[in-house]
Amino acid sequence: MRLDTREGALGGEAPSIVPGKSGESELIRRLVTDNPRELMPPPHSNKKLTPAQIALLRRWIDEGANWGKHWAFEKPIRPRPPAVIRSSWVRQPMDAFVLARLEREKLAPAPEASREQLIRRLYLDLTGLPPTLEQVDAFLDDRSPDAYERVVDRLLASPRFGERLAWDWLDAARYADSNGYQGDAERTMWPWRDWVVRAFNDNLPYDRFTTLQLAGDLLPGAGPEEILPTAFNRNHMINGEGGRIAEENRIEYLFDQTETMGTIWLGLTLNCSRCHDHKFDPLTRKDYYQLLAYFNRTPVNGAGGSGQLPPILNFGTPAQEKRRANIARAFDALNKEVLATEKRLREAGMVLKDGKYTTTLPQIIESALRKGTGDRAEQNYEELIRHYQKTEPVYVEQLTRLRVLKRELDAAINALPRVMVMQDMPKPRDTFILTRGSYEHREAKVNPGVPASLHALPAGVPDNRLGLARWLVDADNPLTARVTVNRFWQQLFGVGLVKTSEDFGVQGEFPSHPELLDWLAVEFRESGWDVKHLFRLLVTSATYRQSSRVSPELRERDPENRLLARGARYRLPSWLLRDQALAASGLLTGTLGGPPVKPYQPAGIWEEATFGNKTYRQDTGEALYRRSLYVFWRRIVGPTLFFDTANRQTCSVKTTITNTPLHALTTLNDVTYIEAARVLAQWALEQPGSEDDRLALAFRRVTVRRPTTDELALLRGALQRQRSLFAADPAGAGQLLKIGDSKRNDSLDIVEHAAWTAVCSLLLNLDETLTRQ
Repeated sequence: MRLDTREGALGGEAPSIVPGKSGESELIRRLVTDNPRELMPPPHSNKKLTPAQIALLRRWIDEGANWGKHWAFEKPIRPRPPAVIRSSWVRQPMDAFVLARLEREKLAPAPEASREQLIRRLYLDLTGLPPTLEQVDAFLDDRSPDAYERVVDRLLASPRFGERLAWDWLDAARYADSNGYQGDAERTMWPWRDWVVRAFNDNLPYDRFTTLQLAGDLLPGAGPEEILPTAFNRNHMINGEGGRIAEENRIEYLFDQTETMGTIWLGLTLNCSRCHDHKFDPLTRKDYYQLLAYFNRTPVNGAGGSGQLPPILNFGTPAQEKRRANIARAFDALNKEVLATEKRLREAGMVLKDGKYTTTLPQIIESALRKGTGDRAEQNYEELIRHYQKTEPVYVEQLTRLRVLKRELDAAINALPRVMVMQDMPKPRDTFILTRGSYEHREAKVNPGVPASLHALPAGVPDNRLGLARWLVDADNPLTARVTVNRFWQQLFGVGLVKTSEDFGVQGEFPSHPELLDWLAVEFRESGWDVKHLFRLLVTSATYRQSSRVSPELRERDPENRLLARGARYRLPSWLLRDQALAASGLLTGTLGGPPVKPYQPAGIWEEATFGNKTYRQDTGEALYRRSLYVFWRRIVGPTLFFDTANRQTCSVKTTITNTPLHALTTLNDVTYIEAARVLAQWALEQPGSEDDRLALAFRRVTVRRPTTDELALLRGALQRQRSLFAADPAGAGQLLKIGDSKRNDSLDIVEHAAWTAVCSLLLNLDETLTRQ
């Protein structure tokens, strides 16, 4: 008695369901029978359908038992925004869907958040950084009707927007700066990370963003800018442990590439189909290995543990590329002169002997000249210079300069980061279904293809990763647009319209607002996959602009805010807390891109995790204060100052944000936060005005808003208590002010500076500071 397929339920000689006749349907009989041996669910399961559920099944059968696909596998069609009573509240079409649900639930939306709350919310959501006091005051003083929208447009145009969006993409793409496993060798994938930031800042259409990362190397005329994005596929871990079998490694890498693609663009748990047909979704083992076949064409063989396994691409920073190009031009220009001279020298040494041309040059010199300038070893240059030193001084001078330029050019090329990228072999490998996913046990051979339960490949697409990418962003794909807008919604509202953002299959959660999800998906696709357009739409909506204040009644009724009757409120991720502290203190280094940096970290962490094979060498100067996006990520032991983050070992599209008190061990005691408090305190002490004025300024710099009279009194009392404590312990005050590498203003009183540092640490640890609201 099979009910998971239409054929199983309605077909055969004794169908379980007779459309239009619930009384004749075996399904209903099994639900209501008095015979315990036939009753479903079985009595021993302790599960039972309610009368309402049984009535719903009867009604469905009597109305014809219409059998559709799972909602996520139906192509989204743009629904018409519903009519609502409070139409004046609607700012964007999406608001009508939210309001219609609230009105059905007899609820009203929350009032708009305060302007201070809105400006902080916007900056954190779109840039990952808090606004400066100047930016806050400019917004508060701007009373024009479109003041809010103009701030949105400025933030979308900011280079910080790309940095903010890149973090979530790096989690999904399992980006790290080392291989993982016991050896955990370093790798240079950061040029791809910088490409992601540029792509978001340039508002690269999401379909192009997809295609370049999955198959940029297969585009016609692909150059470095198209090939570099394919490093996305090589972000998987690499196992270089002794005793590992290369083919076993290679298959594991293909599993990772296939499943990462499935999670990011399809929102499906493809990994369930490695060993068996999916137990819930219409995905077979054959489907899985047909998708894997698209990635099973590179020359990667699974051997070695280097983080620079071919195929690789030399791709440097603009400054590095400029230097290499300048040296190459100088080398090429001088090389033409040298080759012309060498042609003359070789011709001068040629003589006709016994009807054949031969050379009078010593064999070692003829051999060096024949090699060509680019292939000569240092010894060849020495031999040529000695031989022609007296007879060809101009040539020797040219050769000497060329030799120096060649050294510089080789050094410039070797200095370029070597990024692992994708490249297909001329003759593709055969792909086989593997028994239980074991590389050793092959079954039937399969060709590249897509799941039969989803839409077909578009006509005319190539039979490779480029064809797969075209299929993912095809207008008929029911998943990609939905899955993507859901993750962007999750980024802004804390939870997706589909809570299980990693699983849109049968086991996933049904959307809280299915029509809204489809409307956004179609809007995103029909806008030309315009990411900034989508974000502007979301953050200018009335739904987004609601206050996050909540009554006890509403909290009881909707604790997770799935009805969207208020603004989202949740703990900020740890990486953003660090960036916020650096920015509020004035320590933040604004440099974009470049190699990863190593900020403060307790001694011995790397050494303990790597049996002493890796030593952590902390950076100095401005590198200590770079954004968290650029912190070096060792895969087997991530940065110690981050918590509640993806481990970057596998694809992660949803991280759990918690508020355990253990987090305070970091935000109260980590060097970064103490130094930020010290520098913020110094800034406050250097400001003009009264003590209350300076306390209010420090409070505003962290929280954006002005403190109330009661809050200011509490801060004043805290400051006085800290003064008393440090006055009794000036040595302790001095020790506190030595924490962190940034220089202190020695003209400030030690006790006063320490007391203010403690108060600023309090500000950085306020619930309001740690929370996005």
